[in-house]
Amino acid sequence: MNRPEREAAVRQIMERTVPHVPTELHADVVRRGGRILRRRTVARRLLWLLLLAAAVAFTVWAVVAQPWVEPPSQTTPPVTDW
Repeated sequence: MNRPEREAAVRQIMERTVPHVPTELHADVVRRGGRILRRRTVARRLLWLLLLAAAVAFTVWAVVAQPWVEPPSQTTPPVTDW
């Protein structure tokens, strides 16, 4: 399809009349859209809550385990000053 044919096809598509939408469709779409927005909001809040819980759990573990402190030696050092 060359350029003039494509342009003619696009003009033909754009000049068509808009199809008639049933009036009851608007109410259904608004209801479904609201439901989707509520689900997204709940999912987003749950993910933030999960992230917060993970951060708190990590902080509690770090305070209790203190991974930055060197563990005590399991053996005694050799005595050489005798």
